[in-house]
Amino acid sequence: MSLIKEAVANGARETAACKVLGISQRTLQRWRSSLSPDEDQRKHAKRKPANKLSPDEREAIIKTANQPEFKSLPPSQIVPRRLLKNSKQ
Repeated sequence: MSLIKEAVANGARETAACKVLGISQRTLQRWRSSLSPDEDQRKHAKRKPANKLSPDEREAIIKTANQPEFKSLPPSQIVPRRLLKNSKQ
């Protein structure tokens, strides 16, 4: 979006700027009307999920799940037991 704005501000036509970037003018219109216009809205764009675990969080979960008391339990049973354990402390 910022590249298109810059090109138009420097005298380029919006249609030509879109063509150079490989997007249609309709795509630009959709991006402008969306909630997050700076995010690439194309289907093949690579995005990072907002709720993706950090490496430290992932390691903490694995460490907890491998503790002897939780080793044979599914996550649906580990979470309530951890909550109960933490509330007693």
